Amino acid sequence: MGTVRTVSGRRRGPELERAILHAAAEELATSGYAGMTMDNVARRAGTNKNAIYRRWPRRAALGVAAYRYIAESRTPEVDTGDLRGDVLALLRQVNDTWSSPRGAILRDLLAAAADEPALVELLREQAGGDAMSAAWFTLLGRAVARGEAPPEAVHPRVATLPMTLVRAEYAVRGASRLPDPVLVEIVDEIFLPLVRGRGPRN
Repeated sequence: MGTVRTVSGRRRGPELERAILHAAAEELATSGYAGMTMDNVARRAGTNKNAIYRRWPRRAALGVAAYRYIAESRTPEVDTGDLRGDVLALLRQVNDTWSSPRGAILRDLLAAAADEPALVELLREQAGGDAMSAAWFTLLGRAVARGEAPPEAVHPRVATLPMTLVRAEYAVRGASRLPDPVLVEIVDEIFLPLVRGRGPRN
């Protein structure tokens, strides 16, 4: 990313927020979450710390907001025509992201979360409300419409299971990239049997 900026005119509102988030993203990329300080972010953004604290009163909040700024905003587009193909295609996208420089930033945030409870909660909110979550619900909804899955499969815990398992491989096992057979195993041995086994409760 770029170098430290100087103030060029008085910025306000969205323009200033974008400058702060861009500066925080640069700090995450170069120094990691542990090395990201409000002083350094303010210096890169060409502003003062008060402008940052008014928007993000905690370093954890700024770290997660900066990651959201880095991450793609659009919902991943996957439609192979069948449930297994969709799930594998989406998991491969996830694997590509987590093994990329952007994924390294998120892994750094997860590692820091062990010592910062506020960061854990913010990351949970991020995991539950992003475009990727919407993609999983869309995927399951199409499977129900095609008759490949019962309506009961469209459930938050079912939809988030593949992502949870992939995150565990990276965060707990320390993987740098998952081999494709691991993704296939998650789909064939865990996710699809769970989806197909859902049904009305007596």
